[in-house]
Amino acid sequence: IVDYAHRLVRSGGQTIHLTPTEYDLLCELTRNAGKVLTHRELLQRVWGPDYSSENTYLRTFVRHLRRKLEPDPSEPHFLRNEPGVGYFVPSDDTDEG
Repeated sequence: IVDYAHRLVRSGGQTIHLTPTEYDLLCELTRNAGKVLTHRELLQRVWGPDYSSENTYLRTFVRHLRRKLEPDPSEPHFLRNEPGVGYFVPSDDTDEG
């Protein structure tokens, strides 16, 4: 659960400590739940226009978020990717398969 007003993230009743960049990335994804955000969109929104091709930054921070938020980071259910396109957080009405 993301508490935007207090810049907090909770899971299972515990506060998850995120870096400012991890939090900003998570907010971009959760505010656009159900929509795939391209690598370029995420890089520009979180890091700024000078970083629009720095995919390594994005992959690294998504990996860190998955380690902190996913029960099994190798089989993510919350922070999902669309190969070759970008990342998304499923919305309540997104097919979970």
